[in-house]
Amino acid sequence: MSAPPRVSAIVVSYNTRDDLRRAIASVAAASPTTETIVVDNASSDGSAAMVRGEFPRVQLIASPENVGFSRANNAAIARAQAPLVLFLNSDAELKPGCLEALVGVLDARPEVGAVGPRTVDGTGTLQASFGPALTPWNEWGQRRLVRGLRRRAPWALARIDQLASREHEPGWVSGSCLLARRQALQAIGGFDEGFFLYEEDVDLCLRLRAAGWRILFTPAAEVIHREGRSVSQLPDRARAEYDRSHLRYYRKHNGRLATLGLRAYLALFRS
Repeated sequence: MSAPPRVSAIVVSYNTRDDLRRAIASVAAASPTTETIVVDNASSDGSAAMVRGEFPRVQLIASPENVGFSRANNAAIARAQAPLVLFLNSDAELKPGCLEALVGVLDARPEVGAVGPRTVDGTGTLQASFGPALTPWNEWGQRRLVRGLRRRAPWALARIDQLASREHEPGWVSGSCLLARRQALQAIGGFDEGFFLYEEDVDLCLRLRAAGWRILFTPAAEVIHREGRSVSQLPDRARAEYDRSHLRYYRKHNGRLATLGLRAYLALFRS
């Protein structure tokens, strides 16, 4: 009888068949014993058939509709058997040693509930895969950094290199690649399914921290993230879902005044 897996890897996909193939293969290469669960959100590009045909050991949850990122992940968490759960975007792939390093952090640090790695784009440029809790002031700084990275501004590249070169405790780590304890996830009820897309990882990290767990970023692990492959197919809906999730986060965590300010901002600049 084989030993139970240490890690359950969850990959949610929507019309990203070729990227999904790379994501699954990277998990298998990192650890052949990892339990992999793919949730396909009603893709029309043959993603589900590809998983069935090429990865017969992968558990596939083929949703008849697009239920969003949070609900899809929660469905997979309910099926996961391992004590550690890896969330990996379908447009991301683990680099050699990444999973081992993430597991090592949680094995060595029982107080840490979730850990995230360095992420780089397809060219090897660092991404902002962590940040402070979302407040108007913090968001201004984070957006300035992200815009600077997109322009390859020297100051932004230097800043992210400085931040991503050391282990630290940010407000959140990105759900594009995040390893968490299943015990901690179950204790807080998993992802808030009111977030269809965006901000669900920030909210999750905030609730884990409130429950007494630490959130950690480690430079010892690295993942490639070809960002935005799914959302680029429906940009108008993606923007609408981002705004809706943004408002939901502010209502939950930042109070009425900040929420009214955000609503006014969106009315002025999204109209």
